[in-house]
Amino acid sequence: MFYAALDVSLRSVAICIIDHDGKICLERSVRSDVPDVLLCLAGFDQPIHQVGFEAGALTQPITYGLTEAGYDVVCMEARQVAAALSAMRNKTDKHDARGIAQILRSGWYSRVHVKSVESHHMRALLTSRKVMQRKCIDLENEIRGLLRIFGVVLPIRLSRGAFDVAVRETIETDPALSHALLPMLEARAMLFETFTELDRRVKRAAREDAICRRFMTVPGVGEITALSFKAAVDDPARFKSSRTVGAHFGLTRPLPG
Repeated sequence: MFYAALDVSLRSVAICIIDHDGKICLERSVRSDVPDVLLCLAGFDQPIHQVGFEAGALTQPITYGLTEAGYDVVCMEARQVAAALSAMRNKTDKHDARGIAQILRSGWYSRVHVKSVESHHMRALLTSRKVMQRKCIDLENEIRGLLRIFGVVLPIRLSRGAFDVAVRETIETDPALSHALLPMLEARAMLFETFTELDRRVKRAAREDAICRRFMTVPGVGEITALSFKAAVDDPARFKSSRTVGAHFGLTRPLPG
């Protein structure tokens, strides 16, 4: 049997193929593109039993591409691989690929679940909404801080739509203040419009999903929570027990006694 290991970086991928005895059969470096990796593996004249690499920034495209090509892909837990490779004297991509190949051959690794494309689409939508929300809040806080210098204190609780009206009514009588703050206020208005659209898309996606609708029957669970939970769990079958789901999200409880 032959084992192929990939040391993946943003620019290049170091490939090392070994046999069942650990003898190096092929070493090569290619660009960090799935077609280039597939071309290199296809050029090896023996069937490859497994292809392994540690979890990283390019885990998803590499995993999807190799799996679609028919390879048995093993994505390894990064901290475990780093601990194993820390004993190596020379830390280079080539030597890391050799070490990963030996880890793959020995079976001393923990598989990492690679989430589906659908899950990443959900996370991208949720992240986009969150980023726009944070930018709006940052601009609102900056405007509040600048107005406070001039003795203007806005109400603590203002709805997102009422904030623009309140600020404009406050600064419209001061041309110098308007000259300084109106551009920031207009930028905030554009960001808020984008956030509102993303918020609608997130809620629509949750309402159109049968699993999310079931989650939302739980009191206190809305569209954001339901979609976030589904995207994080992705495949419930990857958990051996429902009790481990809480630990996956960092929820623990003290031992009794």
